[in-house]
Amino acid sequence: MLNQRYAAIDQGTTGTRVVVFDESGHYHSPMSIPHKQITLNSGWVEHDPEEILANILKCLYSCDVVDAIGICHQGESIVAWDADSKRPLYNAIVWQDLRTEKTIQQLKDAGLGPIVQAKSGLPLDPYFSASKMGWIINNVVGAKTLADKNKLRIGTMDAFFLDRLCGVYVTDYNSASRTSLLNIHTLQWDEQLCEIFGVPIHCLPPLRDNIGDFGAINLDGHLTPVTAIIVDQFAGTFGHGCRDKGDAKITFGTGAFLQALTGADIPQTHESGLLPTLCWKFPDEPPVFGLDGGVYNAASAINWAKKIGLFEQFDELADFRAEPAIKRGLAFVPALSGLGCPYWDRSAAGLWAGLSLDTDKKDMMQSVLEGIAARSAEVIFAMEKISPLGKSISVDGGLSSNQYFKQFLANLLQKNIETPANREVTALGAALLARKGLGISHEMTVRRNATVTQPDGTCMQGVMEQYRDIIARSRQLRH
Repeated sequence: MLNQRYAAIDQGTTGTRVVVFDESGHYHSPMSIPHKQITLNSGWVEHDPEEILANILKCLYSCDVVDAIGICHQGESIVAWDADSKRPLYNAIVWQDLRTEKTIQQLKDAGLGPIVQAKSGLPLDPYFSASKMGWIINNVVGAKTLADKNKLRIGTMDAFFLDRLCGVYVTDYNSASRTSLLNIHTLQWDEQLCEIFGVPIHCLPPLRDNIGDFGAINLDGHLTPVTAIIVDQFAGTFGHGCRDKGDAKITFGTGAFLQALTGADIPQTHESGLLPTLCWKFPDEPPVFGLDGGVYNAASAINWAKKIGLFEQFDELADFRAEPAIKRGLAFVPALSGLGCPYWDRSAAGLWAGLSLDTDKKDMMQSVLEGIAARSAEVIFAMEKISPLGKSISVDGGLSSNQYFKQFLANLLQKNIETPANREVTALGAALLARKGLGISHEMTVRRNATVTQPDGTCMQGVMEQYRDIIARSRQLRH
């Protein structure tokens, strides 16, 4: 086989980047471009889809000729556009956006939560796409008119990218599963769910497997096929090497995103607060399901602490000589955007407990790191009650470089924490899927060297119980 090259477009919340991999596993990232965060009102977060589209093309032009492109994207963020002009009707509404909180509460009050969760696997929360789509239909001039004429297209970011770049209007099962409109039992858009959220079902894109022929992008006359589409967190899951039941990873980005594979059957999550999720589906194969849990604030909590002056340089977070803050009675709940899994409670707020006249900035930052670890551990413990996990969990993202954080997490979980030497695991997943989408069946030989942080014997008895008590006190603080 020739030394083929694969471009992974990682289109994230704050920017777009491209990473190019070859068959030997070597990679480089020729370009990364941030984009504007548009906050017109409190709790609103938008992006300019035209800006992002232009950034994708700039990234692709920077990497010379490649054999295939894989695109991973923000997941729950959505766009609506005109089928004829292909121009957006409005900015992209980002997964972080909270404008539909009242709508979600109305649906809860109407008793619709169990129906939505039973069919889609997802709780009622503004995090997911459906209520954002409904907002577009009800509030953006021209949206209803276009829908009535069958000229409205609405979907997650991948569908917009493909329509504009390749002239193909589709989405994949994994992306669709994050909307609250896909019935994960039938793998079809669900009429009742669309009616609940006020989204015309005929406006939604057709569904496809995560790999295959998604059309081609014309780059200076060279047609390059797009052969993989997936949500960024699940690209990361694939890039971490998760293939078997019990494999799990955590990505510490803006939030902490945890996924664990459970196999071909939909996991029964009952009242756990975990989300049964469709991780990916390949042609002529059953879908691979897993458990999903999101903690809203991870790096965003660190950045907030920096903004208010708790530290200036990130290397200040590398060394804490005192014993864990929680053992000294100091704890922080990183619910700055509410509590995600397993609570799904937007009424919760960030909270420090145990402050005293002796508390200094260093103590407070130590407690912030521990709080993020504790919230992540809560999700892992909930997962283990449903489906056993392995002895190791693979991690990536900014906090994966903080040794104190990883050691504290390993001690809480009593599991090894593995940090891949290749820090481009999300892009790697997109590239591996793009390669698979070309019909190459065998796995690429990728060096998966990892740094392993083992539990060090520190006694953590009672720590999680103490945290859960403090977390309970953070609830109902935001109105």
